[in-house]
Parts: sequence; C-alpha cells; structure tokens
Amino acid sequence: MHILLVASAFNSLTQRVHVELRDHGHTVAVELALPERPLAEAVRRHAPDLVLAPMLKTAIPREVWAAYPCFIVHPGPFGDRGPSSLDWAIQRGADRWGVTVLQAVEDMDAGDVWASVDCVVPPVGKSDLYRGEIADAALTAVLLAVERFASGTHTPRPQGPAHAEYTPVRIRPYLDQSVRRIDWDADSTETVLRKLRAADSQPGVLDVLCGAEWYLHGGHPEGGLRGAPGELLATRAGAICRATTDGAVWIPELRRRRAPGQPPTYKLPAAQALGDRLPSLPELAAPDCADPRRRTWTDIGYREEGSVGVLSFSFPGGAMSTTQCRRLLDAYRQACARPTSVLVLGGQRDFFSNGIHLNVIEAAEDPAAESWANINAIDDLVEAVLTTTDRLVVSAVAGNAAAGGTMLALAADEVWCRAGAALNPHYRLMGLYGSEYWTYTLPRRVGAATADRLLGEALPMSAASARDLGLVDRVVDCGPGDFAAEVGRLAARLAALPGSPSRIAAKKAELERQECGEPLAAFRERELTRMRRTFDDPDAPYHALRRAFVHKRRPESTPPHLGLAATTATRTAAGADRSTRARVTGTALDDLSRRPDGWYQES
Repeated sequence: MHILLVASAFNSLTQRVHVELRDHGHTVAVELALPERPLAEAVRRHAPDLVLAPMLKTAIPREVWAAYPCFIVHPGPFGDRGPSSLDWAIQRGADRWGVTVLQAVEDMDAGDVWASVDCVVPPVGKSDLYRGEIADAALTAVLLAVERFASGTHTPRPQGPAHAEYTPVRIRPYLDQSVRRIDWDADSTETVLRKLRAADSQPGVLDVLCGAEWYLHGGHPEGGLRGAPGELLATRAGAICRATTDGAVWIPELRRRRAPGQPPTYKLPAAQALGDRLPSLPELAAPDCADPRRRTWTDIGYREEGSVGVLSFSFPGGAMSTTQCRRLLDAYRQACARPTSVLVLGGQRDFFSNGIHLNVIEAAEDPAAESWANINAIDDLVEAVLTTTDRLVVSAVAGNAAAGGTMLALAADEVWCRAGAALNPHYRLMGLYGSEYWTYTLPRRVGAATADRLLGEALPMSAASARDLGLVDRVVDCGPGDFAAEVGRLAARLAALPGSPSRIAAKKAELERQECGEPLAAFRERELTRMRRTFDDPDAPYHALRRAFVHKRRPESTPPHLGLAATTATRTAAGADRSTRARVTGTALDDLSRRPDGWYQES
C-alpha cells in the first residue's frame, strides 16, 4: 500500500513507523501538519491508500477523514481519551498501559478501534517509555491495524455501549502545571519522581529554584543524601541533587521559564543553566559500581563480569557535550586498563548517542568555538575505540542513534542493535559534512556508493535494514528492559568463543596495515578541515539550522526528502555494493551459522 504519515513532527515514533512500514513492503511518505499548510490539499496530492498519524497534536480535518481512511495512534489503552494520556499514567503510577490505533472521526480519540496492544510501565521517564515500551506496542498495533485494513475483511471495534464487550470511556483532561506542581514540603521521593518522570522531556515541571522560575527535566532517585525538603545538596556531572521529605532526587536538566516577548528557552545541564545562581555545593564522584546497594544516579557507569566489561552511558536526549565526551573518554581508558577480552560500549535502554550537544553549543559565548571543541572531543573518543587492539569492542545500541552517535557505534568491532532502534547515519539536515571518522568507518562497512546514498537520502533506517546493509552485525529482538541482560549474555559468549583471541590479533595487524597505508589521522584531518570551514562561517546554514533545532522552530513546509514516497528498494539496492565492501575485522557471525529462523547458533 501507499501510506501517508501525517505528523506534527518527524519524531522518534514517526520515524519508527516510517522505517517499519517500509521494511514491510509499503511505500511511505510524510506530511507535516503545519498551520500555514492546508492538510487536505497535501493529502490529495499524495493520494494515499491510508493516512496514518503516529504523533499528531491537532485534529485531522473532516474533509480529510471523510475522503480517506485515517488511523490515529493514541498512546493509551482501549477507551482512553485525551491529550495527556501517557503523562497521567506515569504520574498516577500505572504499572501497565497500552497503545490504540483508531479511526479518525469528529470527536477526538472516539473512532472505531483497529488494534490495541498493552505494555508494561517501568519506572522510567516519559520520553524513555515513549521510545521504548510504548513505541514497541505502537508498532505492533500499527502493523496489525494495517494488515487488518489491507485484508478488507476486518470490522473494527466501536467505542461505546453498542459493543457487546463495552469498555467505559475515560476522558482525561490536559495535565497542566497546577497538577504537576511539586510540594517539596509534603511530597515523598516517589511522588516527586512520578511528577518529574511524567514531564521529563516536555513540558517539564515548573518550579522556583535559586530565585527564578525553571522547568525541571528528568528525575532519578538518590538514596544516601538527606537535607531539608527542597534544599540543594550536591552536583554530579552537571545534574543537581535536591532533597525531598524522605530522601532526594537528581535533576539533570533545567529550562528557564520564557519571559514575555523573549525567545523560547531550551534545556541545559542543570548546573550550567543555574550558572552564578548555583550555591557552593559538593561535586560528588560517580559511585562505585561494585556496591549494588547504593541507590543513586550517574550518567556513566562501569561493571565487570568475568572477561566482559560494560561501559554504560546515558545522556539526556542522546546529546554529548564536550565535557561529556571527555568524561566518557576518561572512563573508556579506565575500562581498557581492566583485564577483559570484550568491552561493551552502551548496553542500557533508550538513546545510544545523537552526536554533539547542540543546546550547549547554542548557549556558548562563542558557538563556533564550542562546536569545534565538541567535534574534537567526540573524535577523540571515536579514535580511542578505533585504536583499541587488545580486546574486542562491541557497541550495544539499545535505542536510537543519529549522526555522530551512529558513527561512534561504527567505531567498534561489532554493532549490536535492539530491534526497536532507529538509525540516522547522516549529517546534512544540520548542514554539516560530518566527522567522527565516518569517511573511514561507513564505507568499510557498506561500500562507498551506499555510504554516499545514506548520507544523501537522510532517512532513518531500522535495525533490520541496517543489518541487511552490513551497518549492524546483530539485531537483538527483546524489550528495552531486557536488552542489558541479553547483551551481557551474548558478550560472555563472544568472550568464550575459541576464535576471539585470533580476532583480537587480526584487528591489531589490520590497524598496523592501515596506518602504513592511509593513517586514521588523515581521515580525521580531511573531515575536520571541512567542518572548521563550516563552523567559522557565520553565514553557513549550520548556524541557522542549529538555532532552529534548539529553539524548536516549525519548518515552513514539509522537508522535500520526507514528502517523497520511500520504499524498501532504496536499501536493497545496496546488495551488490555490500558484496564488494572492505572486510571489517571479522564479526561474531564468522563463528556462528544462521539458523532457519534467522537467529545464529554456534558452529
């Protein structure tokens, strides 16, 4: 079928639906619902078989849903209605929730239901849940609804007493700041965490801190520190720790409340946002991972089991500032000093990395200089991974990765992706040539022609498509909460394979051959030469695109590359190119054979 996605933004769920529908053989185009652009006219131009709205903040006009079948993805269970469904679920402590695909009608969320899938609600923030369990449930529901629609035989289930299995409708109001407000003198740590998690990405929880109004973003428990309720206790890695009635919470990011007539504000690491307002507080080191009883938060952690080390990291939004890159590089070097034969990089849930931190760059006194510092810091990290020759390095990509974050993953010997991850291996939408040694790592995996196509297309791809191209070595089909354990099991098996020591020796020899021919430094120098010209040119599109991204400015129209009908043909055409690509120092697949069901077993 030809399916048109109508969305308020090309967000993570819209991207996930886009790649999965393409993988299932449909042609897919995207139209952004913008105030200045008549949606009915755009839909008529696409002439779709089905209109699907994965994330839509406005109603589909009658002239559209009356003329075309229109499906809405609602992040709530059967019978749930309202714009803040997921927020209410988290704030009220639901342990299960769901996603419903329903047909658009006059009343919001009131149409017949084509599919409804439930899921667990772990104690994580809304954005993490949305990209994880909710996205998984949404894809199951979307694919089921599309299959049922295509069959022409399925009768959707109406909402209301007309159905034999009547489920009462729950209409939930918008969750405003009056309900989100934290009472620091009365709310327990658990209550504070639920409020913070229900608003972690947007809209945040409005609060007064250090004499000014801020939106608080993100929340993690702290079990060891105590203080007067509402008191700031410490900092760690840019986050602030604030006391509750029975404990404390870590808040990683803040956003200043927008003043009348002023430009929109944006999130920054909490300590940086407060600046001179921040009182003198102790900077606490990361906890010792050897003590699992310590209930606290850190954005970088290391654990070890037998011959496997796991260096995990989790940065808000997947963005990596200069400081974060340098801290992660220090942790990587420390991990490499340990006596392990396999080092896993990543392995937690949600984002792997989206590359440089555009918000921190925008806030800098000299954004061009900060851009330069940030790209060099992430290049240093990638170089360290590329030049690790005494062990196998695995990038464990639990969630989405984009731009330099994708290239960071490719620096490892193997890339393992959770099935629900979406990859964006391109830079051009931010007006950048790109660095992170992509001119070395990307062509050696997929070939030069496919590398050029991926960067030019600027479209997301699923983990399965990335595996088909050779960009990913293993797809791990599990839920977000099971990924870390599954990666640990696979890494232990990799370390125990008889061929692993010879692979480690081979990668060292290959790097030595590479350095004798075209050194890695040459790739970095060429990339950075082009990046430096962009950063130093105030009229370069990058600066305007960065500002638009940071301030969340709506585009004037749907970007042309999204409006084109994309198919699976764009990725399968790489088959011949892949057959001639340079070999990547072997993979675990060299030691395994494919089973009939698509998984691998030891030979």
